Amino acid sequence: MEIMTLLGQYIRTKWLARRFSTREQLEKWQDRQVQTLLARVLPASPFYLKRMGTLRLDEWRKLAPIDKKLMMEHFDELNTRRIAKEEAFRIALAAENTRDFTPQIKGITVGLSSGTSGNRGLFLVGPQEQAKWAGTILAKALPGQLWSEQRIAFFLRANSNLYEAVDRRRIQFAFFDLQHALAEHLERLNRYQPTVLVAPASMLRMLAKAQRQGSLRVSPVKVISVAEVLDPLDEAYIEASFDQRVHQIYQCTEGLLAVSCAHGTLHVNEDILVMVKEYLDERKERFFPILTDFSRETQPIIRYRLNDILTERRTPCPCGSIFMALESVEGRSDDLFWFWHETENRPVSIFPDFIRRAVIAASAEIEEYTVRQLSMEQVEVALLVNGAQAADAKRQVRQSLAAVIRSHGGKVPAIDFVPYQLHSGTKKLRRVERVFAFDEQQGRN
Repeated sequence: MEIMTLLGQYIRTKWLARRFSTREQLEKWQDRQVQTLLARVLPASPFYLKRMGTLRLDEWRKLAPIDKKLMMEHFDELNTRRIAKEEAFRIALAAENTRDFTPQIKGITVGLSSGTSGNRGLFLVGPQEQAKWAGTILAKALPGQLWSEQRIAFFLRANSNLYEAVDRRRIQFAFFDLQHALAEHLERLNRYQPTVLVAPASMLRMLAKAQRQGSLRVSPVKVISVAEVLDPLDEAYIEASFDQRVHQIYQCTEGLLAVSCAHGTLHVNEDILVMVKEYLDERKERFFPILTDFSRETQPIIRYRLNDILTERRTPCPCGSIFMALESVEGRSDDLFWFWHETENRPVSIFPDFIRRAVIAASAEIEEYTVRQLSMEQVEVALLVNGAQAADAKRQVRQSLAAVIRSHGGKVPAIDFVPYQLHSGTKKLRRVERVFAFDEQQGRN
């Protein structure tokens, strides 16, 4: 572990947050960081060298964006360590099967995304990048100072050398495998007594319920949601159970994108990456992010379009940071709902957040829910309702969903209700999900 790199990054992260007083200063500094990165990366990455063509380094914003499919197709010539995709997949899949996540390739940590967007992605992280990541995450997410004693409980589908990098002398790190039984987790947590609890929203919900029932008895000073969209319904339940604000870390295969501040606002990590907004609506609120991460060299992320739907925050955050603030991470573009227009022969789309809020606002008795669009003509809803109000809740949800679909000009589909299945925690929870493929260009499913 590169301890001096970690400490240096920790100090820089703390200092940089206060260095810039205007967006113009920040953006000029970011531009210099990207050009410096390109000067180092291009000779070692045939993919990006060819893609730059005759563009000057200061013209990097003119590069056409890439996506996961293109990155994986050109994985061998994109990464700067000449690591073959086939070998990386072999190492990553073996780690998944054996649950031993320590093996590396040429000293490089290999990881595998969960594949919720349909195709699994690889990520490569070198020792220096690993140390910088640890320094950044400790500076942004750790309560107190670096020298304070902390016990971090980290729930994820897979462990990684990347996460183990935060395990220092006074900072203990314990990985909790989501594949293990909840009862085992509760027993271990009661012994460990974490000061920081990090888990997907669905697991935090399960732990919050156990805390209310008395089978879990912990008092974390910070609770952090990762890996899944944090639904407002779950957020309120978790906060009430632990008497703590739920913070968020927004991270994916493509990098450490955002961390919430003391006020709970997600701020983009503009001290390590550039996020360009590709707007999706006329009001310019929702957008796809196009990422350029100037902290990563082993697997460069340059002008990479992520298919997450983000909502920009319009009002300044009380913390005073000039880093871009997000209102929410709505989910994947794959989860846009599509319906036929009520009077015209064309489809209309509805963002996941409208569906989410339609259900939550329908009844105060709803504890948990999922909404799955099976086709243009059928939506399936599952509700977990408090008390004997299930029939009323279903009626109110049907009316609320129909109203939001009509407000977008859509033809209301059949809305069917099915029994709610408790989430197991072994796969990502998607409370709002479209399960059929839709071709927007041709306007048919």
